[in-house]
Amino acid sequence: MAFSTRRGGWANSLLPSTSVSSPSSTSKSKFSRKSRRRLALRDFLFKNFFAIGLSVSLFFFFLVVLRYGVPKPITSLNKSRTSARFAKQRKPGYRKPVSADVTGAASAVDITTKGLYDKIEFSDVDGGAWKQGWKVTYKGDEWDSEKLKIFVVPHSHNDPGWKLTVEEYYDRQSRHILNTIVDTLSKDSRRKFIWEEMSYLERWWRDASDNKKESFSNLVKNGQLEIVGGGWVMNDEANSHYFAIIEQITEGNMWLNDTIGVIPKNSWAIDPFGYSSTMAYLLRRMGFENMLIQRTHYEVKKELSRHKNLEYIWRQSWDAEESTDIFVHMMPFYSYDIPHTCGPEPAICCQFDFARMRGFMYELCPWGEHPVETNQENVKERALKLLDQYRKKSTLYRTNTLLVPLGDDFRYISVDEADAQFRNYQTLFDYINSNPSLNAEAKFGTLEDYFQTLREEAERINYSRPGEVGSGQVGGFPSLSGDFFTYADRQQDYWSGYYVSRPFFKAVDRVLEQTLRATDMMMALLLGYCQRAQCEKLPVGFSYKLTAARRNLALFQHHDGVTGTAKDHVVLDYGTRMHTSLQDLQIFMSKAIEVLLKMHLEKSDQNPSQFEPAQVRSKYDALPIHKTIVSHEGTYQSVIFFNPTEQTSEEVVMVIVNKPDVTVLDSNWTCIQSQTAPELQHDKSNIFTGRHRVYWKASIPALGLETYYIANGFVGCEKAKPSKLKFFSKSGSLSCPTPYACSKAKDDSVQIQNRRQILTFDVATGLLQKIINKNGSQNVVGEEISIYSSWGSGAYLFKPTGDARPIVKSGGQIVISEGPLMREVYSYPQTEWQKSPISHSTRLYNGENTIQEFLIEKEYHVELLGAEFDDKEIITRYKTDIDSKRIFFSDLNGFQMSRRETYDKIPVQGNYYPMPSLAFMQGSNGQRLSVHSRQSLGVASLKDGWLEIMLDRRLVRDDGRGLGQGVTDNRATNVIFHILVESNVSSTKIPVSDPLPLNPSLLSHRIGSRLNYPLHAFISKKPQDISMRQPPRSFAPLAAPIPCDLHIVSFKVPRPLKYSQQQVEDPRFVLILQRLNWDLSYCHKARSQCTSIADEPLNLFNMFKELAVLNAKATSLNLLHEDTEMLGYPEQFGDVAREGHVSVSPMEIQAYKLDLRPHQ
Repeated sequence: MAFSTRRGGWANSLLPSTSVSSPSSTSKSKFSRKSRRRLALRDFLFKNFFAIGLSVSLFFFFLVVLRYGVPKPITSLNKSRTSARFAKQRKPGYRKPVSADVTGAASAVDITTKGLYDKIEFSDVDGGAWKQGWKVTYKGDEWDSEKLKIFVVPHSHNDPGWKLTVEEYYDRQSRHILNTIVDTLSKDSRRKFIWEEMSYLERWWRDASDNKKESFSNLVKNGQLEIVGGGWVMNDEANSHYFAIIEQITEGNMWLNDTIGVIPKNSWAIDPFGYSSTMAYLLRRMGFENMLIQRTHYEVKKELSRHKNLEYIWRQSWDAEESTDIFVHMMPFYSYDIPHTCGPEPAICCQFDFARMRGFMYELCPWGEHPVETNQENVKERALKLLDQYRKKSTLYRTNTLLVPLGDDFRYISVDEADAQFRNYQTLFDYINSNPSLNAEAKFGTLEDYFQTLREEAERINYSRPGEVGSGQVGGFPSLSGDFFTYADRQQDYWSGYYVSRPFFKAVDRVLEQTLRATDMMMALLLGYCQRAQCEKLPVGFSYKLTAARRNLALFQHHDGVTGTAKDHVVLDYGTRMHTSLQDLQIFMSKAIEVLLKMHLEKSDQNPSQFEPAQVRSKYDALPIHKTIVSHEGTYQSVIFFNPTEQTSEEVVMVIVNKPDVTVLDSNWTCIQSQTAPELQHDKSNIFTGRHRVYWKASIPALGLETYYIANGFVGCEKAKPSKLKFFSKSGSLSCPTPYACSKAKDDSVQIQNRRQILTFDVATGLLQKIINKNGSQNVVGEEISIYSSWGSGAYLFKPTGDARPIVKSGGQIVISEGPLMREVYSYPQTEWQKSPISHSTRLYNGENTIQEFLIEKEYHVELLGAEFDDKEIITRYKTDIDSKRIFFSDLNGFQMSRRETYDKIPVQGNYYPMPSLAFMQGSNGQRLSVHSRQSLGVASLKDGWLEIMLDRRLVRDDGRGLGQGVTDNRATNVIFHILVESNVSSTKIPVSDPLPLNPSLLSHRIGSRLNYPLHAFISKKPQDISMRQPPRSFAPLAAPIPCDLHIVSFKVPRPLKYSQQQVEDPRFVLILQRLNWDLSYCHKARSQCTSIADEPLNLFNMFKELAVLNAKATSLNLLHEDTEMLGYPEQFGDVAREGHVSVSPMEIQAYKLDLRPHQ
């Protein structure tokens, strides 16, 4: 499974053409003759040199002591290198957390990825042997003063699912590889190896003998074997949400620390398809020191190589204080396999992949020259040939410390294979090292060996360029901000297809994520308020399933999981795991609400629940179905909502009933205004299901529970008001459902409106035309549904044939529902196909003090389910009158925004970007259109004022990247957007050339939070008699509102399996907070519902009602480091334990360990 089959490979390398420019030589200074007075002064200085030197030294010594105090003694060599390494960092002066979006709070850097894109011509010049580069040369004297130090790093890339499931790979390959590592490294202490994925290591650990486990641990502790990254998987960086990234790294790192007692500090990401700056931030705040990346655009690699900028300091765009700096090594060539890692000429490097010698299972070198056993007769010729490649590669970097990875997918599967590599390379190393005239030293190494040696060299030798901003953390390297999307590996092959592949499972990923987050909160609250061992039964009994759910979510973050780039049966395996965990979590939550509402205080995991989730899935690939409340005369059923957000949720909610004549009451049995509307479905001949939606405005406390009742026959309350319906259907097949009043739409256009806005639709097509804000502004928003025909696209690549073609014709079916709380236009469009691949609803809500009033809800139901849709990719496009200049902003991992610009010099597919949760564009007059998504998709702005989002893709062909199949296992999918149109109150001009991203408004943040962390609804299984009224039941744990711009990323018990065994003094709970960065010029709408923003510290000690917060301490995001300065945080972050005050600067995520105890 070598790289030549894994996602493509090149055998047709040609001869080199261009040459590398030689470094400029520094001219020596020349001095003119001195006068006699100067000669006398010189003589005096020479005669008294030591006395003067001693005086100056003493002066500076006392100055330093006065300034910094008496120096501490040098500690033992066993002390972690970390503190020493970060001591050199220019420590940022702490600033009081400032208001969001402060003007000028931006990083100064040497390189931006926007600047690279502006500069690069994207001409794909053939470079010869290094096809995407140039003919690399060297003079030969580059290593005279500093010898070349070569670290060859053996590795094996183990995908937790791709062409086989994770369990199939483990059984057939990964367990053998881990056994081989232990056996082979134990033979010779000079041998080294690195391992990344904890999912496989944990699985192996369960099977391994005690001797094997002890040997493995010893190899890690003696430095022969390094765990790099140490996440559960090597996560995707385009589609994964930052919550899930934190979860998966924490799950792997904590297991590793608990099991072997080590914490990784070097990240290794050789296979994700593009890289996010969010990852750099999270790793820095987890205590990582260095990163390695590989799959960036080949033209970007070439440009960075030209200027020796492949190693740099990655800094966040908002960071003016260098607190987010992390060192990065970018690999220079096409792939991470052996032919593309020893140097620029793959035909030569392949000859040093000794697993390709005859007799092994791997394919021979496609260039025709194959590896041969190294012996005393050929060692000189072979060693010099290899060293030539090492030297050429080293000229692309600044230092004389060189990293050479040695591995590929699922390599080192047998001891014979491993011995072939280690034996031959050791022979080559021995020759190189025994010839001092070569000025080179080669050895096996780990990432830590490489980065440590590089940093030591960079401390001795100044590699900084004139005028370079660099970093105070590691001198001699440029600073860079931005991200590396969209990835292209060759020609015009852009990997933007995987932003959308298998959108059904991208949606399930987010549902599992938000359900896990809510479950974690419930478990923390259960255990926090628990005063007796009996109430620990339910959460502690569930802890095994909770751990499994965390690991199943973590597994899907793998770069062939959430990406949608695995084989069909592997997708089934991922989907089944997520479905099982989703069911487990929902069952636990339905039991937990009984305890939190004090219905049953001593519930166990075995007891059945009185409640069931309002939405259930029948199987892993089915859309959720709303449970129907079957109402009988004289009965009611309880509906309980859990609000997982930090703010009280005031919103219009919905459940499904079998009969529309119902009444809604709150937990005090007070009547509530409600509305019914018929439930609709994607079926041209039968749009109405016969069931009914009931809407009402609910209020649920933050992190709390609230109860409502759906009653039939409750005297003294007005029944739910039926919506008024309007139809448009050329076929005339729609019949009016009972008990609604129906009429026909007669005009060419139709409008729906609420208190804030009016929407205009074209009746013939059912598509949105215009948005009118009642404050006076209006925007043309021409909605278009189109399809790309794509003969070259596959799971990874998007390669359209021409532009997208609109598919909606006039004459579809439209149902307009209007009532006091919700208004909707539903369209089943007329298309060239008998069964339309799409239908969609547009909704407005009315509800005082709800953020729903400001948004437009779009729900698309997509079915690319037959061969007639082969090689089709369906999009929705919003064509507005906003003069955006083809600049827009899309989010990175739901954490930060990135500025995007459409370039004519790259094709459509290269102008598509990941959209995990949000994209917006802004005009020069401050008009802004934002589209929030519930799942990750792909987005582009191909013309001024246009924003298009891909919804699904069905592709017959393999795209030549190793998967060996297309994507034809499409499922019916619902895609939900929340669209927001805002006017800028300060009317700032859009900064066309400014590479810095704009931020969402506070309102936009809150809309995104509502979509990504929705209410969880539960319905009582049995109806009760109206005469049996229950007492009011609600649960509101927060003592005071949390500031509006402070987000609870996570509130959980990180080690549920060990909760009962942990010492009472140990903090057993974790609270992770993020301060949102928001655009002040759009603040006026959302602030009306905000009690405060986070300019003032939050007091953790007073956060919860009737709960004492004890033993609070700051920690890293992977919960393993308590030295907060080494993480880049200000000193004050670590002071929480004394007074409980938490200050968070905009964009920062901060984690706290704490314990909770009920007030006595």
